[in-house]
Amino acid sequence: MTDMDAPLSTPHNIQICEVTCDSFRIVWDMPPEDTARATHFFIDLSRKESSDSNRFKHRDVPTKLVAKAVPLPMAVRGHWFLSPRTEYCVAVQTAVRQPDGDYLVSEWSQVVEFCTGDYAMEHLQQLLDKAKGSAGRLLKFSVFYRNQHSDYFHHVRTECGGVMRPSLKDNSGSHGSPINGKLHGVFLSCNTEFDTGLPPKDSPYGPLRFQIPAGHLLNPDTCLYFADFYCMYTAYHYVVLVLAPVGSEGDSFCRSRLPMLELSSNPFLTYTAPQRPGEEPLFCHASDVILEVLFTEPLHLEQGAVEQISGHHQLMSLTTANAKKDPSCKVCNISVGR
Repeated sequence: MTDMDAPLSTPHNIQICEVTCDSFRIVWDMPPEDTARATHFFIDLSRKESSDSNRFKHRDVPTKLVAKAVPLPMAVRGHWFLSPRTEYCVAVQTAVRQPDGDYLVSEWSQVVEFCTGDYAMEHLQQLLDKAKGSAGRLLKFSVFYRNQHSDYFHHVRTECGGVMRPSLKDNSGSHGSPINGKLHGVFLSCNTEFDTGLPPKDSPYGPLRFQIPAGHLLNPDTCLYFADFYCMYTAYHYVVLVLAPVGSEGDSFCRSRLPMLELSSNPFLTYTAPQRPGEEPLFCHASDVILEVLFTEPLHLEQGAVEQISGHHQLMSLTTANAKKDPSCKVCNISVGR
């Protein structure tokens, strides 16, 4: 048996490092003689089986990557087979290409599991740049509002002392948004109707509406962050913003993870201070996207008012609760995992 025919040892001590939303590095141990002989590495990568499958995402199949042997750790990247916040299984095999074109291969290594990360700031900046192109002109508004059913407000009054407490952000929108499943807040809307300048008469979230003056939440003592841009197989798009009081826990969470927006000069949600004594601040929202504003602190019902909406309560199927982003939309997707 020649050295070229000698069997390769099985790679062991597999380690994954420098994991991002769509890349990772992999390293393993093998004898020096195998390191010198190996011409190729085979990487078997597949999504870990999960009972909570995402029916909106493309079907995943095991992916075998063939790469020329390089010094370890080896970088593996590609948004076409890696998605953010997703558990994967990976195994490696070393190989020597023979003169006849066949491969002498080692046994497959043990399978190692790892999870990809959230969008990094650079990815969110790409998403923000796309969202800016869809924002449209700015329209005036005066209140933030939240629609719910009577049971919700009854619970708030009787069990929570009249306080709407922050709840954990669900997994709707972009899979890689850093706030999904991590940041607590109270979701509010601020979009208005073109003809009236008032909140819409209808809502898919419930027939009762809590309204609070815009200045209570949007003012120089709050920070504004961009968190997401997505659609749900529809022509209209959603922009998720976070409002967090300066120095709060929510502000600390967002500061290192999300792009901060200038209150007075951004395409989505603005505050303009009074120019003269006696004037009121000016509040504006983007006209061509639906804004979802997450306020990171508790809100007391006494800060505003709860009233019945004048229109019809629409079907809950129109809500965005846990809704998944359309991975094929060219308007709101970027070149990283969805």
